[in-house]
Amino acid sequence: MTRPPDALQRLRRVHEDLVLGTLRATGPLSRADIVERTGLSRTTLFAIIADLVRRGAVTEAEARPSGARGRPPTLVALAPEAGQLIGLDLARRRVHLAVANVAHQVVATGTADVSERADAAERAETAVRLIRRVIGERGIGLGSLEAIGLGLHGVVDEPARPAGEGANPAAERLAAEFGVRVAVDNNARLAALAESTWGAAKAVSDLVYVRWSTGIGGGYVVGGRLVRGAHGGAGELGHVSLDPGGPICHCGGRGCLEERAGGQALLEACAARGVAVAGLDELVEAARDRVPEVCALITAAATRIGRVLAGTVVQLDPRRVVLGGELGALGSLVLDPVRAEISRLALPNAAHSLDVVSADLGGNASAMGAIALLLQEDPDIPDHLRPAPSPA
Repeated sequence: MTRPPDALQRLRRVHEDLVLGTLRATGPLSRADIVERTGLSRTTLFAIIADLVRRGAVTEAEARPSGARGRPPTLVALAPEAGQLIGLDLARRRVHLAVANVAHQVVATGTADVSERADAAERAETAVRLIRRVIGERGIGLGSLEAIGLGLHGVVDEPARPAGEGANPAAERLAAEFGVRVAVDNNARLAALAESTWGAAKAVSDLVYVRWSTGIGGGYVVGGRLVRGAHGGAGELGHVSLDPGGPICHCGGRGCLEERAGGQALLEACAARGVAVAGLDELVEAARDRVPEVCALITAAATRIGRVLAGTVVQLDPRRVVLGGELGALGSLVLDPVRAEISRLALPNAAHSLDVVSADLGGNASAMGAIALLLQEDPDIPDHLRPAPSPA
């Protein structure tokens, strides 16, 4: 039976949305890769891409030579001028910024220091000033800005709640300043998403990420999707209790991992031992210089983190564990004790096939993850990327 014209048009719209959504989530792909990811036939896909190229929604360019024989494949990507996205991380000590287009090209980055005692309003003003400064220095106009992704520390519930409906004050301020939707999530979870999109776990669909900094946070990607949990608390590894009778944590629990292994706890332990380190950056430098007392404290803390991760590995069965944050970037000093504790405590099959690696994206990971959040989960595909309206 022949489908009526309106049914064919709706089907084509579904297929085009599928192609655009795939490119939005993954970045440039060859036509063969798009066929594999979408399940569309080559004939259907080629016709859709030809129309999208004609309308300026996507571009085609030859991939860079890889050294392999033969001509590099032609890659299809969203048109860079199709829209802009801003990612922000309002971390404890710094605000990180990334500006990207929908073709997954990061066109500008920046950072600004902020006091750990600053409230949400102060952090929002710092973010606004940082955006204005960076776009001014780079000569970037925001006429095609579509949305802002915002990473915050702590539990973030209902990340998709629009500004104006009880959203975080920082999100309210940014929405008012720039006139776009602001999507909010936990910054450690966003770093996990960034590492799975562009970084150390790019080819991995199941991973556990740990952000080891002043505090300890984390994020889980399962089946390629970020896990938030029923109340926005998924990935809060720092608040797993190691000692139910231990000291009270700021979260209200007792004996939390963060109180025994977080950067602030390590600074306090150094002070108690007479080791002079003024802050987290100096602590990391002392570890790189292999100061014995500092290395011993960090190794013990990494072992505690590995103990918690062993339970997580048993429950989630990830392919990779990624350590990020300033302390997570210390290489074998932290990776080896984490691997050893997972190997000792996790199921043998899971531990033997598990990679434990350092993160790739550094301090800007959460800001980039905020962009990945918009690229992968924002339901609002811009009008100029929509199929052209059919004639009446």
